[in-house]
Amino acid sequence: MDKPEYKSAEEEGRYHHYTGNTIPWFIHLMWLLFWVFSIIYLIRFMLPALQVELVTPP
Repeated sequence: MDKPEYKSAEEEGRYHHYTGNTIPWFIHLMWLLFWVFSIIYLIRFMLPALQVELVTPP
């Protein structure tokens, strides 16, 4: 059986083009809505409840 040829990527020159995929606009929108909801939740519900729990623990 013949030995396989070991070439560097530059010598071989193929199958070494790695490209990524662009993120669709709706995924960006979903992340934006997630963070907006998280901040609103923290301000509206979490901070007042946390203040009550710290002042009068159960």
